[in-house]
Amino acid sequence: MRFPTPFRWTRRLFTSTIRQVEDEGDWFYASEWWGGDDNDDGHTVFRCHSVKGNGSVTVAGYPSSRPDVGHWAAVERWLQRRYEKIYPGCDENLGKFRVLGYQWRVLRFNERTRQSTVKVMAAYRKSASEAVYLMQQPHCLAVPYVKSMIAAGLSALSSTRFNFKGAVLGDRTLHILCIGLGGGSIPLFLASKIQGAIVHVVEIDPVVIKASIQAMGFPSHSTKNASSGSLNNMDPLEQVLWGGLHERLSLFEADAEGFVVKGAAEMSSPFYDLVFVDAYDGDDLFPRKLWDADGPFLKALATILHPDHGTVVVNLHADTDSLTKCTSPLFHPLLPMGRHVYQVCKAYKQVLGEDSGAGGSVLSFSVSSPWVQNISLVICRGFKATTMTENRSSTLNTLLSSSQDVENLLKLPFPCIQYLNNGFLLIDSL
Repeated sequence: MRFPTPFRWTRRLFTSTIRQVEDEGDWFYASEWWGGDDNDDGHTVFRCHSVKGNGSVTVAGYPSSRPDVGHWAAVERWLQRRYEKIYPGCDENLGKFRVLGYQWRVLRFNERTRQSTVKVMAAYRKSASEAVYLMQQPHCLAVPYVKSMIAAGLSALSSTRFNFKGAVLGDRTLHILCIGLGGGSIPLFLASKIQGAIVHVVEIDPVVIKASIQAMGFPSHSTKNASSGSLNNMDPLEQVLWGGLHERLSLFEADAEGFVVKGAAEMSSPFYDLVFVDAYDGDDLFPRKLWDADGPFLKALATILHPDHGTVVVNLHADTDSLTKCTSPLFHPLLPMGRHVYQVCKAYKQVLGEDSGAGGSVLSFSVSSPWVQNISLVICRGFKATTMTENRSSTLNTLLSSSQDVENLLKLPFPCIQYLNNGFLLIDSL
């Protein structure tokens, strides 16, 4: 997103020394952006009040130690080569960029709930130094529950008859729906890693969209008008940053229930192969209409989900307050699941878990995220296990085997097995 430069970027802000870890989003680096009650050394770069239930929406910036200053010149050369490729024959001085540094950006609701964390690069063009461009780093997934959702969802989908390798290489299309934008890390990661991905993102709150674009480096050209289907005009310099990503990513400002119900009624687009639901509000609540088994949302979602391999991943917050009285068969020390989460899991399994008649079985499972109190619920149609899903060991082994393919195809900097093994539970006793 292009904007003036009141942020006073300085190179010294980004040069702290720290031991190197291959994954830039490793939890090892959480101390750089987690902050304390007083936000420590973070500085607020965005603040706006939401009328959609998210209260005060803020974004704070924190210094990032990686990539260190020694790598910035290579990034500047990469930007110049991309500029010259898009605008051949132009004055080479117009394509010279300078990297100002990297920062963590943390999105909060009501000043307290950390809703999303991303890493951004700040750069400017030497011929137009009055404007700074932010580019979110799609490969960097900082929050463990996001990695858990990615690992669980892609491993499950890869365990069906869907040609996941073909989608990664761009030989076939993978239709993805993301409900809830946050900072945009999940849709950006998927669109950048999977060449055949067509990603639709639905976000109800215009303030969250504004924050993600202006302060978290989400590409502004991805925003799309839900009624006309037209894309916003693309800034020429954003094309240099994002290349062809705009062709795979569409962001809609819309109510999720209305969007899905309309899609089910019109069926003007193909089935969704993969759906991510991450839609907590400013009070840290998951809206009931998004998990009501008798409501229109889940019924419509079941209609637009591919019958042969459609996979849904839902982020849930562990409700530990009711554990002492909870009789849920899903209770497990590594998976602090109380009554509310139990009800959500039951609703999704009940409505989406009906066997579509395709080969394979419908798999329902959950994993808990390390270090944070989140649970990833997965419903996968067409799971190609050799035995029914009551056999936990064989099901987990199938997922772990598929996760290796996912890691290799996407060249992930983190191991999927870590997230699949953490509190893995089948949800067949609901």
